[in-house]
Amino acid sequence: MNISIHDLLTKGDVNIIDIRSVEKYNDNHIKNAKHIPMILLLKDPSKYLNKNEDYYIYCQYGKNSYKVCLTLARQGYKVHNIIGGYEAWLLEK
Repeated sequence: MNISIHDLLTKGDVNIIDIRSVEKYNDNHIKNAKHIPMILLLKDPSKYLNKNEDYYIYCQYGKNSYKVCLTLARQGYKVHNIIGGYEAWLLEK
């Protein structure tokens, strides 16, 4: 369920979801990441996710996204937590 930034970057075109605040997303985000605030994603995941697709989810440090991934995986979604979140991406890019 966890994936490193390095491994994510080797995957090519994938569904990346940023669950941070709109302010943080607008400040900067991983290229091609879609912004879905954590509260909205957890409230109604079927509005945003398809159970047949893989999603790579991140927050600032990877802790909230890990919890979100656990919750969504229990509901049958194919989700992967980006280890270290946005901060790890900053170090890798």
